Amino acid sequence: MTDTTTLQYTKSHEWIQKQGDLVTIGITDFAVKQLTDLVYIDLPDVGRTLDAGETFGEVESVKAVSDLYAPIPGEVVEVNDSLADDLAALSDDPFGRGWMIKMKVADSAAGESMLDHTEYEKFCASEEH
Repeated sequence: MTDTTTLQYTKSHEWIQKQGDLVTIGITDFAVKQLTDLVYIDLPDVGRTLDAGETFGEVESVKAVSDLYAPIPGEVVEVNDSLADDLAALSDDPFGRGWMIKMKVADSAAGESMLDHTEYEKFCASEEH
């Protein structure tokens, strides 16, 4: 199980986990709960270069379609293709089996302005009211 207190977060509900110049990206349990019943996911191809804030895919639920945004710039080096056939992994374990993409980042300082766990929890609490 991933320690969510060590992750960094965006206000659009993506999370990143840094491991050197490799970053794993997914969406938070807050986002999954807001979407409810997931029906489809579209993720980028390996090799695609993304800018921070660029849309890299979408997740669709019975309620809405939500864009997925790259929190930092980099090149997609791995995609969790199993999500297309097993969206339950995203619902059940968004910080583990539900990861979406892995990117190689050129700038080790990328993501420094993202929210830490405490800041993200406060942001989510304000969103619920």
